[in-house]
Amino acid sequence: MAAQSTLRGSAAEEALAAFFDKYSELIRTRLRNTNKTTRLLATLALATSIILAGEGSRRWWKRRRAEKEQGLKLVRTNSWLHNKDGSRTIYVPYKDGTSKVVIHGTKPLTFEAHRRLFLNPPRVSGLGDGQVPSAQTKAGLNLAFLHQFLSLMSIMIPRWTSKEAGLLVSHGAFLMLRTYLSLVVARLDGEIVRDLVAGNGKQFLWGLVKWCGLGGFASYTNAMIKFLESKVSIAFRTRLTRYIHDLYLNDNLNYYKLSNLDGGVGQGADQFITQDLTLFCAAAANLYSSLGKPFVDICVFNYQLYRSLGPLALTGLLSNYFLTASILRRLSPPFGKLKAVEGRKEGDFRSLHARLIANAEEIAFYGGAEMEKTFLNKEFKSLKNWMEGIYMLKIRYNILEDFILKYSWSAYGYLLSSLPVFLPAWGGLGGATERTDHTEKHGRERSRMKHFITNKRLMLSLADAGGRMMYSIKDLSELAGYTSRVYTLISTLHRVHANAYYVRGRENELYSLSDVQGTTQKGFDGVRLENVPIVAPALWPQGGEELIESLSMMVRRGDHLLISGPNGVGKSAIARVIAGLWPVYRGLVSRPKNNGEDGIMFLPQRPYLSIGTLRDQVIYPDGEADMREKRKTEYDLKRALEQARLGYLPDREGGWDTRKEWKDVLSGGEKQRLAIARLLYHEPQYAFIDEGTSAVSSDVEGLLYETCKDKGITLITISTRASLKKYHTYNLVLGLGERGDEWEFQRIGTEREKMHVERELQELRERLAQVEKWKARHEEIEKELAKVWVEGGDDLSPPPYVVEEDKFDDATEGATEEGTLVEASDAQ
Repeated sequence: MAAQSTLRGSAAEEALAAFFDKYSELIRTRLRNTNKTTRLLATLALATSIILAGEGSRRWWKRRRAEKEQGLKLVRTNSWLHNKDGSRTIYVPYKDGTSKVVIHGTKPLTFEAHRRLFLNPPRVSGLGDGQVPSAQTKAGLNLAFLHQFLSLMSIMIPRWTSKEAGLLVSHGAFLMLRTYLSLVVARLDGEIVRDLVAGNGKQFLWGLVKWCGLGGFASYTNAMIKFLESKVSIAFRTRLTRYIHDLYLNDNLNYYKLSNLDGGVGQGADQFITQDLTLFCAAAANLYSSLGKPFVDICVFNYQLYRSLGPLALTGLLSNYFLTASILRRLSPPFGKLKAVEGRKEGDFRSLHARLIANAEEIAFYGGAEMEKTFLNKEFKSLKNWMEGIYMLKIRYNILEDFILKYSWSAYGYLLSSLPVFLPAWGGLGGATERTDHTEKHGRERSRMKHFITNKRLMLSLADAGGRMMYSIKDLSELAGYTSRVYTLISTLHRVHANAYYVRGRENELYSLSDVQGTTQKGFDGVRLENVPIVAPALWPQGGEELIESLSMMVRRGDHLLISGPNGVGKSAIARVIAGLWPVYRGLVSRPKNNGEDGIMFLPQRPYLSIGTLRDQVIYPDGEADMREKRKTEYDLKRALEQARLGYLPDREGGWDTRKEWKDVLSGGEKQRLAIARLLYHEPQYAFIDEGTSAVSSDVEGLLYETCKDKGITLITISTRASLKKYHTYNLVLGLGERGDEWEFQRIGTEREKMHVERELQELRERLAQVEKWKARHEEIEKELAKVWVEGGDDLSPPPYVVEEDKFDDATEGATEEGTLVEASDAQ
């Protein structure tokens, strides 16, 4: 007979089995009591939910797969999607796939609402002195800093239902949780020490278990606080970056005017956007935990210590805070101003390196490495000396700060913790416990130990919170410097965007940005200037330099114009005024409304090649999505390249989706022909070409001009080549008169021009008639020179190549003169 097993299930297993049996029987009983109709309906509902869930999962997976394929395609083509609400959807590479990002543009009403904060600040802030931002306002802890910070906060947290507000609430909840955990840890610390002194092993071990469990939860809380602080910093930076980009890159050309006309941020905005903005957002996100959390800790811990140590201890703590804050505030260096100057010097040093990279080829041709090194070393030395000065100030301040916050506060904490023992009447709950009659001596000592450890832990936490509050004075000063820099950038952008240039207390300087009285009319079928002075503007608030006193002309469709003249007389300046880069100080400028298709297009002297694919180079400034909306295909791009004599580029470079550093891949002539290909792709009604074919051979140049004219593009060319007259109807000649400020607008091929050409031909004939006499004189000089080649020797004839070169030079000179005559005749 087999022996019966003596193994029995545990109590937990038996309870679980009983629970399962009970509810299984309950379900079976319910099912027996239901009718067939109910069972059928329940079965159908279950089957329907399963089918719908499966179909929903299938559609979700299909939509996700289609979105992934679309994202990969858009990343490959460097494109995006336009949404109905005006936003854009872009995909960025992320891990093995792509990540979807929806970008909402800032509304114009938002800019108008914020303009008063940056251009019309309240007088009490010290910012409203006519200079925006104020030149007299120093970066520091003052009302100006408060106004600047709150103005930036209105951008970073636009509404209380935003993502940033939710992150701040979550961050605050975890900070409050950490404060509560600090109280629990202080109480638990006292209990563990009490049990250890009393020799209660069971309670001591149970206290250690609770300590470890509480430590794990506290570690998770601390990690979440750091994580949420980073998320808040990124969210702030995203808001500000997109806001600045919308204000910086728009149809008002603020990105050009900011550094070339306003000059309020120095050489450019790159230092402000990339570095100062990052430091400001990190400091602002850290301020929430370094200032708000310690303040709450101080309130909570002071209340706990007030209950434990009495009102005398609370009075001593509060007086200690005010005394420490006043000492540190009085002896603290102006970190805000120092940081602002350091940021400016960092920007100057960075701009020198950017200048070196942008002009590396020219500097290499001149061999200017040593001179550039001198400039860089000089600027770096200035930056280094300034930073070393800041570090020296920090050493003295840190010595004082550490002594007060660590050692003085610790000694003061021990003094306050002794109040319940030496002054029980003023010791709060601890003093009341001391006054209670204990029958056992060891019981009083254990109670003292528990209360002392708890109060010590609270004192340490309070000292840490107070130390962070005092340390935050320095952090606030640095934040004031970063805030001043970011506020300066945004206020200057608002000034450029609103054209808010005004001077208080003095008259406007002639041809300054506050003296713009001209008008620009968009929507005109042609290009017209009426009494417009061409002025090279200076940085605000200085006045510009007048190049042409008053210019009037009109170009209608089909009337091709050539603008010629010597260098520095204002040929390119006319294009800048019409394009809106330079102000119209007086008169009227009329031009088509749109840039690009069915409007006007400008080709600058230096062809610009963007980052991206070969397709992007042809369709710039359009994107691949814009190309599809215009119903154009890669066949149209191929035809534009062929017309620009660049049909070989897609095959040579590896296709339309090839990404390269195109400014280094293409030659000078290919860059200019690619700009012509862009012109042929967009097909505008009018086109300004500023020395756009200077690196192209004359035969290809003629083909390009004829192709553009066949497309119905009215050409306005800026060039010094007389051979381009044959492709134009009118000629605007600049640089005439004694001072070079006069101009003449004439039709090519008039009687006056023919007489001028005849006069030039007569002068050339007279010079050609003297060629024989010059040749004879040349032979005489050669014979005289041949006699002195060998001292005392026979007459030696010059080497054959000398004669050949003379013949070749004569023939070349004659051919050049004849070619000039032919071109002049053709122009007639």
